[in-house]
Amino acid sequence: MVSGEESCRWDDRSRTLLVTMRPLFTAVLICSLFCLSFAESALYEATDLTANNVFTEGIEGPAVDQNGALYAVNFQEEGTIGRLNSNGQAGLFVKLPQGSVGNGIRFRPDGTMIVADYKGHNLLAVDMKSKAVSVWVHEPRMNQPNDLTIAKDGVVFASDPNWMNSTGNLWKVSQDGKVELVESGMGTTNGIEVSPDGEFLYVNESVQRKIWRYELGIDKDPKYKKLIAEFPDHGLDGMRCDPVGNLYVARYGKGTILKLTPNGKLLREIPLKGKRPTNLTFSKDGKIVYVTMQDRGSIEMFRVE
Repeated sequence: MVSGEESCRWDDRSRTLLVTMRPLFTAVLICSLFCLSFAESALYEATDLTANNVFTEGIEGPAVDQNGALYAVNFQEEGTIGRLNSNGQAGLFVKLPQGSVGNGIRFRPDGTMIVADYKGHNLLAVDMKSKAVSVWVHEPRMNQPNDLTIAKDGVVFASDPNWMNSTGNLWKVSQDGKVELVESGMGTTNGIEVSPDGEFLYVNESVQRKIWRYELGIDKDPKYKKLIAEFPDHGLDGMRCDPVGNLYVARYGKGTILKLTPNGKLLREIPLKGKRPTNLTFSKDGKIVYVTMQDRGSIEMFRVE
């Protein structure tokens, strides 16, 4: 037990210690608030990964492989694919066959790169070790395969716009390359994505500025189509889901990226430096978003949670 006299002595010591340490406490608090503010401001702020015109105006299809390397189409010239390291240094990865020009890029579960070749009505396969390019699917009924998404079991979905007529199709390709027309007569189909849990397929229409959501069953047949978002201006382009299922959408002409819930509720709109984002993808750890910019021929990036 502490006596009353000893208690008073400890109170005096406590007051003295508090007065002595107060400047330090204040400094720590200010530093903590500053660091927190800096960390928050650094999120969703667009910066340059590459310089301007490293890619052509046809830059598209950003995708990250199993090792975390970033790829995009039309590096320095049409009909190529470029590869970038973590410092943003880009180099030629592969040239596509004569007459082929890539758009969307995705990776199959086995690591094979699949490229939408809109000029050749093909889906191309690229062996990542040998860099050999082959025609995995040729479908003359396609207008111009634009963007791709791949489910965990390897089923591919492709958007297929007809820009002249402002219409589009939606295609499904099985693991063995069998092509199936899911829906025709849509608007200008463009951005496309499967949710991380595999339950939903999202497809947007650029000219009509609508985002549709389908439910996916075990057979991966899209059903129960539902309009989840619609906008009065500016185009829509590539889309990606983050690891928890939120949908990120490129707004072509406005120079922003939308962040939506799986039900289409707007959570945030991220401003970019350029005005014509064509597509986006996430880094391997899900903490960085890479955006291909048509008007700059470059790639921008921003951090997320």
